[in-house]
Amino acid sequence: MTETRKILLVEDDPKDVELTLAAVREIEAARDVVVITNGDEALDYLYRRGKFGNRAEGLPALILLDIKLPLVSGLEVLRSIKSDDALQPVPVVMLTSSREQSDVDESYRLGANAYVVKPLDFPEYVTSVKDLCLFWAGLNQPPSICTS
Repeated sequence: MTETRKILLVEDDPKDVELTLAAVREIEAARDVVVITNGDEALDYLYRRGKFGNRAEGLPALILLDIKLPLVSGLEVLRSIKSDDALQPVPVVMLTSSREQSDVDESYRLGANAYVVKPLDFPEYVTSVKDLCLFWAGLNQPPSICTS
């Protein structure tokens, strides 16, 4: 696969951002990553408003979304995405440290495509992120609204 697909990473922990980017750098099909650190800006990015009002059209092929975010929670971002006909087809993977069954259940109820608990071990973390990005930004055929 030589087509580069955009990934939106919504994560407020700088260490987790660094680990995720280290994993994604190894995947040719997923080298275009936009990092957003809070839920409010994630929605601004997706709706092309505020400081993202002039960003290029198109949506990411994948959204990696943490649950515990400042300003607007990851679950609220997910609720907005999956309740909007224009955004609903975009795959959303919850990438979080929460092992709470209520978070897992609520994420799937709101329409998450997958729920991945961040491994604590560095090599395992990198492998997990690479595998999910290889699938969602490489093998998976995204909907036509996901262009980058």
